[in-house]
Amino acid sequence: MNSISVLHIDLFQQGRNIPDFYFSTMRNHLATSHRHIEKAHRHDFYATILFTGGSGTHEIDFLKYEVSAGSLFFMSPGQVHSWELSEDIEGYIFFCSQDFYEMHYVNQKLRHFPFFGSVSFPRKLQLDAPEMESTVHLMNALQEEYHSQHLMKSGLMLSLMSQIFIRSTRYFSRDAGHSVSSASLSYSKHYQEFERLVEEHFTEEKSIAFYAALLNISPKHLNRITQTVVRKTATDVITERVILEARRMLMYLDESLVEIAFRLGYEEYSYFVRVFRKTSGMTPTQFIKMYKS
Repeated sequence: MNSISVLHIDLFQQGRNIPDFYFSTMRNHLATSHRHIEKAHRHDFYATILFTGGSGTHEIDFLKYEVSAGSLFFMSPGQVHSWELSEDIEGYIFFCSQDFYEMHYVNQKLRHFPFFGSVSFPRKLQLDAPEMESTVHLMNALQEEYHSQHLMKSGLMLSLMSQIFIRSTRYFSRDAGHSVSSASLSYSKHYQEFERLVEEHFTEEKSIAFYAALLNISPKHLNRITQTVVRKTATDVITERVILEARRMLMYLDESLVEIAFRLGYEEYSYFVRVFRKTSGMTPTQFIKMYKS
């Protein structure tokens, strides 16, 4: 069975400065890791990338983002990405596993940050000049600590990393369309748990009732939560996750359309096509022609 390439964090760790964490400048990263990243791929870790110079495009799960100074990207495990960058690109990049984060922040999940946890949340934040300066300062401090042999270095690294994530959450909240503050804390936590369950079960289970039962709430209340947090029905959230995976598989797997439909839980290929067309505005065949032409 073919699959999309999944890159592990140890591929990038030369000498393993510290387990489950990697930091580099963009220039060094592209020079030393090109053999790993020249094709579209997934990660099994969380990634944060700040561009401070140069230009280009960064595609994450079929959404293309412009790259310029101040572009800050966040990627979660499982997302497919690729980029085309100018030769004068500058910036910083670091990878982190959930295990590393929990070394000091026990039971705190990286997916609780909105840009890591929600499939529907934007993956790019465009910083203004003061915000970029502040973030660069934190990146430089993180880089210095990463290469040091200081006492309790992991603790300070985790503190600096969390400052980047917390400030970025605040920067995102400038735009009301990207803010989750309009929802109650209870709704936000329920929605995060709903998305986690969808991620775990979407190939087998697509009914609202199934997820509502796991959350110990009614299907009506689950719909109320999703409408409040992301302005979508629970069915929309489930279906969009399924179709996102379908797009990934159609692009990167050498399998028939019927096989892909079956792997996603659709025994009737014609029904899969109807769902795909309704969500994407085109059939799977048309999607393949558009992206592979």
